[in-house]
Amino acid sequence: MTAQTVRVELAGDGGSDRSYDITVGQGILASVGTLLADAGCRRAVAIADAAVVSSHAEKVVTSLQAAGIETLPIEVASGESSKAAGEAARIWGALAEAAVDRKTHVVAIGGGVVGDLAGFVAATYVRGLAVWQIPTTLVAQVDSAIGGKTGINLPAGKNLVGCFWQPRGVVSDIESLATLPLRELRSGLAEVVKYGMIRDEPFFRWLETHVDEITAATPTAVHHIILTSSRHKAEVVSQDEHETTGLRAILNYGHTFAHAFESATGYGRFLHGEAVSLGMAAAARLACRLGRIDAETAERQDRLLAALGLPIDFANVASSLSTDELLAIMRRDKKAISGQLRFVLPTRLGHVELVDGIDPAAVVDVLAAKA
Repeated sequence: MTAQTVRVELAGDGGSDRSYDITVGQGILASVGTLLADAGCRRAVAIADAAVVSSHAEKVVTSLQAAGIETLPIEVASGESSKAAGEAARIWGALAEAAVDRKTHVVAIGGGVVGDLAGFVAATYVRGLAVWQIPTTLVAQVDSAIGGKTGINLPAGKNLVGCFWQPRGVVSDIESLATLPLRELRSGLAEVVKYGMIRDEPFFRWLETHVDEITAATPTAVHHIILTSSRHKAEVVSQDEHETTGLRAILNYGHTFAHAFESATGYGRFLHGEAVSLGMAAAARLACRLGRIDAETAERQDRLLAALGLPIDFANVASSLSTDELLAIMRRDKKAISGQLRFVLPTRLGHVELVDGIDPAAVVDVLAAKA
């Protein structure tokens, strides 16, 4: 299968072209060294998730060194708890000890946690280092590695500290998903379904008719969903890089509920995609309650999510949590304005809108399955 690229077109900054490529293919980790060397890299810091240090990260480091790039490896513990100020400070300290300068490139190898953390470290150390995203999970390949959002979590909420810092490139190797646990693979599919819901009804229908191939992770199906998702993310980011027009906010469909579920459970109960699946189910029910979609549209979404092995029983989750705490977290969501609730909600399959001034009582009713 020939590697393909998706271009993320970005406006220049001070005469420089910040656009970059997302490369999708099989067995392409071995080319990372050549890619960085051609970009002028002579020294790199490889920040990798502990789960992939001896596999995918080793391939990348070997490729970098074979290209003549001096490489400093840094391991990060797996799990959302690593997206924290203390972990960022540890890495900053390691970079200082190694006398890292502004010509050093950061290479993030792993899932969304490492991508967000390493991107934030790269953006902030010596006021900015070049960063490359090498996502090894499906959720990172279809979503979080693309677009330059970086960040860490606070006890008060997810991704509350961060900045936009675009990568120099993204390399998505389908072969890296072969070592991914089934639960992690399914988690990534939530973000894939999201693209169908927010802007591509034909893609949603394709997902509905190819469930068996998707759940079996056939190379052809996986390549198609990564490439299609990457194109959607690239188009949205190109048009609204810093979320100034509201367009990029549509990528957060389901995420207001999802981040509340994650935060209220201490970031340990759900994988991000599982929380997003629950969040999309809740958002669709809220849209139903507000008369924006019919029940069949919400049920169609839920059937696809469930067929892909994802959770949809958000009411059961909410019943074990404090509704007041969930609402408080939602009011701190980055989309909120002056504490007023805002949600991305569907109007039909393939289209969503950012809706202001949602009545908290309606959200409470949805969480209690009264919609």
